[in-house]
Amino acid sequence: MSFVPTRVPAPPRRPGTVAVTLDGRCRRGRALDLRGLGLAPETLVRTVHEASTPGPTVSPPPRVRVDCDAAGLVHTHVGRIPPQTFDLHGALVAAARSRGVVVPAVRLLERARTELRETGGDAVAVDRRAAKRRVADAGSEERRLDERVASLRGRLDALREVGADASTVEAVEAELADTVGKLTEVETERIAAEQQLGQIERATRTDRDRRQRRLRLADRVGNLQRRVRRDLVERVYGDFAVAVEALPGDADPGSSPSAYAGDPTTAALAVASIARTDAPVVLTADRFGSPAEAATRLDAPVLRL
Repeated sequence: MSFVPTRVPAPPRRPGTVAVTLDGRCRRGRALDLRGLGLAPETLVRTVHEASTPGPTVSPPPRVRVDCDAAGLVHTHVGRIPPQTFDLHGALVAAARSRGVVVPAVRLLERARTELRETGGDAVAVDRRAAKRRVADAGSEERRLDERVASLRGRLDALREVGADASTVEAVEAELADTVGKLTEVETERIAAEQQLGQIERATRTDRDRRQRRLRLADRVGNLQRRVRRDLVERVYGDFAVAVEALPGDADPGSSPSAYAGDPTTAALAVASIARTDAPVVLTADRFGSPAEAATRLDAPVLRL
C-alpha cells in the first residue's frame, strides 16, 4: 500500500488576530515582531489596507501578504504609529464612531441633509430677456396698428361725408379691415407674450427661492456637521486624557484637542487605545517592552517593525 502525501491547510485565522505571510512563511498572532525582516512601514500599512479591501489576485504573488480584520476609519489615523501626519480632532471623531457613539445632533443633521436633497433639481432654462423683448415688440406693433386703424376710420368717415366715389371708399374699407385683422393678431400675440413672461418670472422667482433655501440648508448642514464632530470629541476626550496619562510618553492632554501639549506619537497611541479596531497597528515607536505588551495596552493587534 502506498501513501500519497497531502498538504494540510493552515488553520483559519481567529478574529482579532493577524496572519502575515512573508516569503512563503506565515506568522500568526495578535502581536507579531517583524523587525529585521526588511519590511518598510509604508509597505506593511498598504498591505493591511489591501487586506481589508481585497482586489483581484495578482501573479506572481507579492512578497508579503496580510490576512486581518477590516480596517475602519480610525485606522487611517492610527494605522501607523508614529503617524506621518496626525489630525487629533479627526482621529478622536473616528475613535468615537468606532465605538458606536451617537450624539443628538446626528438626527438634526440627517433631517437637514434630507431637506437639502429634496430641494434639488435643475434650474428652469428660460430666456427672460427674450420674453421681455417679445412683449415689447408686440406692444409696439399693437400701438402702431391701433393708430393706423384710428387714422383709417377717420379717413373713411371723411370720404363718406364728402360723398367720395364707391371705389375709393371700398379701398379704404378693405385696408381698414386688413389692418383690424392684423391688430387682432398682434393683440393675441402680445397677450400670449405677457402670459409667457409671467410664467418665466414666476419660474425665476421659484428658482431663486429654491437656490436661497439650498444655500441656507447647506449652511445648516455644515454647521451641524461641525457640531456633530465637536460633540463626538467631547464624548471621548475624557477617555483620551486618561489614556494619555496612562501610556508611556510625556504629554499633557489638556481639556480639548486645541489644548493638547505633546507629541503626535503619544496622541496616536492614546487614540488607538480608546478606539475599537481589530485591524493591526503598524508600530515603529519604541514605547513598549514587547509587541505583546503593546497589543495589550492598545487593545489592538500589533505588527512591530
